[in-house]
Amino acid sequence: MHDADERDPHAVGISLIVGTAGVGKTALAVHWAHRMRDSFPDGQLYVNLRGYDPGPPMTSDHVLDQFLRALHVRPDAIPVDSAARAALYRSLISDRRMLIVLDNAVNAGQVRPLLPGAASCLVVVTSRSHLPGLAVRDGARQVPLATLSEYESLTLLRAVTSDYRPGDDDRDLAELARLCARLPLALRIAAVRAVARPHMHLSELIQDLRDESSLWDALSTDDEEEAGAVRTVFAWSYRALTVEAARLFKLLGLHPNPEFGTGAAAALAGVSPAVARRHLDELAGAHLLESTGRDRYQFHDLLRAFAVDQIQHDKSTELRKTARYRMISWYLHTARAAGAAAARGYAMPIDLEPPPVGVQPLTFAGDEEAVQWYETERANLLAVTRTAAESGLHDLAWRLPPLLTEIYMSHDPVDTWLRAEEIALESAKRAGDGYGEAILLDSLAVKLRLDRKFSEATAHYRRAADLFRELGDRFGEARSRNGLGLTYLTHTKFDEARQEFERTLPIARALGNDHLTAVLLRNLGCTYADAGQLGEADEFLRQALVIFHETGSDSEEASTLRYLSEVQRDQQLPDAARSSLEQALGIGRRLADTLTEGLILLELSKVEIATGDPARALVSSQRAATILRRFHHRSREAQALDTTGEAYRRLDRAEEASAFHRRAAATHRELGDDWLLAVSLHHLATSLKQSGKIEEARIAWEEVTTLLEAASGNRAAELRILVSGELDTL
Repeated sequence: MHDADERDPHAVGISLIVGTAGVGKTALAVHWAHRMRDSFPDGQLYVNLRGYDPGPPMTSDHVLDQFLRALHVRPDAIPVDSAARAALYRSLISDRRMLIVLDNAVNAGQVRPLLPGAASCLVVVTSRSHLPGLAVRDGARQVPLATLSEYESLTLLRAVTSDYRPGDDDRDLAELARLCARLPLALRIAAVRAVARPHMHLSELIQDLRDESSLWDALSTDDEEEAGAVRTVFAWSYRALTVEAARLFKLLGLHPNPEFGTGAAAALAGVSPAVARRHLDELAGAHLLESTGRDRYQFHDLLRAFAVDQIQHDKSTELRKTARYRMISWYLHTARAAGAAAARGYAMPIDLEPPPVGVQPLTFAGDEEAVQWYETERANLLAVTRTAAESGLHDLAWRLPPLLTEIYMSHDPVDTWLRAEEIALESAKRAGDGYGEAILLDSLAVKLRLDRKFSEATAHYRRAADLFRELGDRFGEARSRNGLGLTYLTHTKFDEARQEFERTLPIARALGNDHLTAVLLRNLGCTYADAGQLGEADEFLRQALVIFHETGSDSEEASTLRYLSEVQRDQQLPDAARSSLEQALGIGRRLADTLTEGLILLELSKVEIATGDPARALVSSQRAATILRRFHHRSREAQALDTTGEAYRRLDRAEEASAFHRRAAATHRELGDDWLLAVSLHHLATSLKQSGKIEEARIAWEEVTTLLEAASGNRAAELRILVSGELDTL
C-alpha cells in the first residue's frame, strides 16, 4: 500500500491486494482506509463484491446502484442503462477526493466499470487472483499479502490469549500457528477457542485440533495445505459450539445472502428473536460471524461456504424444507407490513397464509420506518424471491414483489425489480394463479412503458386488464386500463388515451377510491393539455387538485400544480401560471424534494420566456438542467437545455442558442421522442435563421414536417402550420 500523496497526480491510483483466502486482505484494506480517512475529505465507498461467495457475485450494475445512492442520487433518477449509470457515477466523483474499496473481486471485468475517471480518487481492490488485466491495462499496483511469519503468528495469538492463558509455551503456540497455516482468520478462531478453555493445557487443544478429521469440500483455496488447515479449524470450532448455536449456524447456510438480521435468523431456527440473538452473539464471539450493527450480522465468504456445506450434507430434507419456508414466510409477512405502512391506496391486496408457528414478522410505526427496513433488506428481498421460486414455493414467490410495489416504484430505478418480477410472473403461472399473473403483468407493463417499449407495454396492460375482468376485479382492471392510457399518452395517441381514462374513471368512482380517481382526473387533464384542449385540461386538473389536497397527497398535489401551470401558460395567463408554480415550489421545498424543484424551475423558465424575461429564464433553465442532470432525467434535462437555447435567442445570442437546441434535439432523437424532437428542431431552425444560416434552417424545418406527419392534436397542428409558413418565406 502507498499513501495518497505518493501517487502520480495525473493518473487514477489503483492498489490491488492479492493473497490466499483468510490471509487478511479485507482487514488490511479496511484498516488502511480508516488510517487514511483524512486524506479523502469527500468520503469513502466500500463494497463486498462477493467474488468467492457460494452465491452469485455482485454485478457492477448492482454496485453502481449502491454507490449512486450513497452519493445521494434519488433512486428514480438512477439510469437503467449500464453505460449511463457508470458515466453518472464518474461525473459525480470527478471533482472529489474519495477512496473506493472494492473487496473480494473475482476478475477485472467486475472491477473496471467501478473505476473513477478522476486522479483525485484512489481505488483499493482485494482479490485472491492476481488480475493481470487490471495491472496491465489500468496500471494497478499489486500488493501481495503472504501468510504471517511465525513471529507474527505468535504475536497475534499472544494478543488474544495472554490475559486468559499467560502460561502457554511458545513452542505450543508455534505448533498451533502451523496447524492454522498461519492464516489470520484461522488463528483468531483458534485463539478464541483456546480462551474459552483457559484451564485446558494448550497441548490438549492442539491434539484435539490434529484429531479433527472432517474435510469440507465446499472450502478450497489455491494451496491445499492452507485449505486443509482452514477446513480443520472451522470444523474444530464448530464442534465446540452449543447445540443450539451450531444448529443456527448450519441453518444460516440456507439464507440466500451473507448479510442478514436477527429476525430472519430467528425464523430459520424457529426460535424467538431474543433466543436467536443469544446464539448469534455466541457465533460472533467465536469469530464464525461478524456483527455489523444492531441486530445485523454477516458471514466471511469462507465461513458461509462452510455453513452451506453443513446444511447441504444434513440428512434431514425436512429440516431444510421447513426452515426455508419459515424464513421466506418471515420476509413475506414483514414485507406486507412494510408495504401497508407505505401504502397510498393504490396497491393491489395480497392474501397470505398465516405465518408458521413461532415466526414473528416485524411491524412498522409508519412509512419512514418501513422504507428504512426495505432499504436495509433490499438485496435479501430480491434474493428471497429467487430462492422461493427455485425451491418450488411458487405461491410465495409471486407474492413478494407486489407487496412492495408502492415502495420500490418510488425508491428504485425501474430495472431493480425487473428480474424479480419476471421470476414472480413465471411462478404465478406455475401456481395457476390468474390474479398473481395479472398483477405481475401490470407491474412489468409499467417498466416497459417507462422504457418506451410501446407494443410490449400495451400487450401486457391489455392481458392484465382482461385477466382482472375475468376474475371480477374492477380495481385491478381500472389500474391496468389507466396504465394503458398512460402508454397511449406517452406516444401522443391522445384519442386512445382519453378513451381509456374516460372509460376507467367511473370504475374508480364506483369503488370509492379517491386516489385512483384523482390520478385518472389528472391524466385526463394532461391528455387534453397535450392535445391542445386547454379548457378541458384546466377543469380536470383542478378536480384532481381538490382531491389530492383533501387527502394530503402532497407530492401528487405539487405535480398537478405544475401541470396546471403549463396549461395556464398556454392560456396566456402568466400570473396564474407563476402562482401555481409558487405553490408547487413551496410544497417541494417543504418535502425537501430537489427533483420536484428542478421540474418546477423548468416550467418557471418557460413562463419567464412567455412573459418576455429571457434573462431570468436563463437562470431558471440552467438551474433546472443542473438538477435534472443530477437525477439523470434525460428528457426533462433536454427540455431545460432547449429552453436555455430559447432564452439565449431572445437575448440575441443565436449562435449559443443553436448549440443548446442541438444538444436537446440529439437527446430527444436518442430517446425516440418524435414530438419533443420536432419542437427542438423548430427552435433550432429559428435560431439558425436568426444567425443567417438559411439552408441549415430549411433542413431542420423539413425534418420537423416529416416528424409531424403522424402527429395528432391541436399543438401538432399549430406547429405544422407555423413550420409551413416559415418554409414558404425561405
